[in-house]
Amino acid sequence: MSDFDYSRSFRGQALAARLRRASDLLDRDGTRVYAAQAVRFEQRWYGILRQLIANGPMSVGAIAKVLRITHVSVSEASRSMEKAGIITSAASPEDGRKRNLVLTDQGRALAADLAPLWGAFNAAADELNTEAGDLVALLDRLDDALARKSMYDRIVERLPSLTESSFDDT
Repeated sequence: MSDFDYSRSFRGQALAARLRRASDLLDRDGTRVYAAQAVRFEQRWYGILRQLIANGPMSVGAIAKVLRITHVSVSEASRSMEKAGIITSAASPEDGRKRNLVLTDQGRALAADLAPLWGAFNAAADELNTEAGDLVALLDRLDDALARKSMYDRIVERLPSLTESSFDDT
């Protein structure tokens, strides 16, 4: 097997692939840590759980907005958190038609048990960030660049103009 790294060879052209790979590696190692500690916890639950700890009951939409992820991502993760007994949903006191996610007693106990482990995660993340030359600052710059102009817009402006007739079968 060769040591050739296909994605790395494409430099910035493989940006999305490299970010996915880094995310997969970090998630896989996090999952291994939880498993080694005999804790049933999914990486995708962390942001939601932290929001509920910090803010109390919140809607899926409010969590998605704070975390800057999709409503669908929060909904999917929250369903599995509910099945695990970590959260439940309850009618919003402001609007009974809306549902809020609420930590259960089991969820609060899990968060308390995981606090030391999360301290180790945070210290390791800080170490890795420093070793990588303050990657977080670069990711902030990437977020800002995407806020100024999306990848979609950057791609579309490079495509030749297409007319509706280009899509006709006749």
